Amino acid sequence: MSPDIKGTDRPEAADQRSAGHNPGRQHLAVRPTSMWRTIRSEWLKFWTLPSSIWIIAVTIVVMVGLSALMAWGFTFDPTGPGGPADGGDGADVTMEGGEDFSLTSLGLVAISFSYGVGQIVLAVLGVMVATSEYATGQIRSTLTAVPTRLPVLVAKVAIVILVGLTLGALAVALSWLATTPILEPHGMQLDVSEEGAWRTLFGVPLYLSAIALFSLGIGFLLRHTAGAIAAVLGILLVLPIVGMIQIDWLQDLALYLPASAGERLVMGAPDDVLTEWQGFAVLCGYVVVALVLAGVLLRRRDA
Repeated sequence: MSPDIKGTDRPEAADQRSAGHNPGRQHLAVRPTSMWRTIRSEWLKFWTLPSSIWIIAVTIVVMVGLSALMAWGFTFDPTGPGGPADGGDGADVTMEGGEDFSLTSLGLVAISFSYGVGQIVLAVLGVMVATSEYATGQIRSTLTAVPTRLPVLVAKVAIVILVGLTLGALAVALSWLATTPILEPHGMQLDVSEEGAWRTLFGVPLYLSAIALFSLGIGFLLRHTAGAIAAVLGILLVLPIVGMIQIDWLQDLALYLPASAGERLVMGAPDDVLTEWQGFAVLCGYVVVALVLAGVLLRRRDA
């Protein structure tokens, strides 16, 4: 009679089950996410977006081209004070109001002139870094891989700062190189010994990166590319028009808007309301508020 094997186990099978081993299942070692790995992932995603390459290329070409065009325009009046036909050598001339003006200041104006266009492009870039994943639905995978969520925002902030500073500095350097041959024969080339010259040169990349960060925060708040771009450009370009209305309190308020306050670092402070660095600090305050609100909503809202 055959032995009853029902309910019996081989010793080795029992040992495998007691150890929790399943020979039919493969175990993969999964490394926990870290800040460095999150930044690396966001960096790769940034450069795989075709829009990122186009935006960077357009920013450099437009900013350098406009600066060169402005420098060329400064040389168009050969009969003006200090102009080529006047034998000017870049010395100070007296303007109509009796104010002395150095022709070499025109070199600084030409180099920094295109920051206004650069801020529009950087604003679009900052918004797209935040909203591109929401448009494709990839944000769900990203937040699943990084369940704490805030490292994703920190990583995007780090990338936007790096790209904004590098892009702004590169545009300024290339604009300097492009305008010098045009202005130097007329004594209008940049003189870095002038007061405020270095502040303006460094102020352009600082201002542009701050605008990109502010746009990043707005992008996370709205999570819609077109809406966020419209909101940012409205804040930067439309609201300052309020300052043109001849109402005292509106004009005072307009001085503390993000663009009006922050661009003092580039253009200088024409009044005693805010110094150059105080104006930039006001802009940084807007950036901090936008990013803090973005971080809070990123943790609370569903992807």
